[in-house]
Amino acid sequence: MTASGTAQVHRGVLLRADQVSRTFGGFVAVDDVTMSVESGEVVGLLGANGAGKTTLIRMLLGLIATTVGDVELLGGPPDRERRSHLGYVPQGLGLYGDLTVRENLAFSTQAYGAVAPDLPEALRAGADRLVADLPLGLQRQLAFLAALAHDPQVLVLDEPTSGVDALARAALWDTIHEQAEKGVGVLVTTHNMQEAGQCDRLLLMSQARLVAQGSEAEIIGSTTAVAVRTVDWARAFAVLNEAGQPVMLAGRDVRVADADADQVRAVLAAAGVMAEVVGVPATIEERMMVLARAPEAL
Repeated sequence: MTASGTAQVHRGVLLRADQVSRTFGGFVAVDDVTMSVESGEVVGLLGANGAGKTTLIRMLLGLIATTVGDVELLGGPPDRERRSHLGYVPQGLGLYGDLTVRENLAFSTQAYGAVAPDLPEALRAGADRLVADLPLGLQRQLAFLAALAHDPQVLVLDEPTSGVDALARAALWDTIHEQAEKGVGVLVTTHNMQEAGQCDRLLLMSQARLVAQGSEAEIIGSTTAVAVRTVDWARAFAVLNEAGQPVMLAGRDVRVADADADQVRAVLAAAGVMAEVVGVPATIEERMMVLARAPEAL
């Protein structure tokens, strides 16, 4: 039996930050963030590079100290014993490139007092290959397998699907949902906005602060966008960007978040760009852009 198998199973809040901040000299990496993850839920942590997501995770796991505020893992400080009930896949995967697949799995499971699980078919053929020689998708499968081998009660995943193909991404998300159905609390960061819809609740960070939280629909709220359809889409994008509009591309559609359609038409007409301009519902990515331009701390 694993170490976690003999432990009390926690319910309710498994991971918590209470008004935490972290500074490095004069740089504020995380600023007054309060959040939580409960058993059985998948919480997505979203934000641009540098928003503070990874620093927040490292504080939650006790890897770095908070400058201000408190964190809790399984009802107490994130000490060695509580971290033994945690599964963590960092951005760098936490694997040893100069060890084989089998050796990596044996090392990680022994560290938790667990028994190495059987390798899935995709990894079995390469069991004695060095991890550094494996495709990224297989490396991520191995990192997931190692993180789950000791039956953790909390699963923290930092960009777990980055760089993998659509089928591998879907399989990894199936694994995430299977864990949540067992009562595991999952915190996952992602840059893939389609994956936001896979989460029960979202936390949006911008410029070190938590600027919104809730379901995707709750965060988008009444925010709308304007879609610009034109054969001269590259010029339309450049013109609107130069005008200071929060503009992005969706295929060849130019979209402007939280904008007035008449104003967009006027800007394009003044530049001689012929286009169809229509109001559309905003996406979560567009709502994030609006919040990043004018953060609204909760």
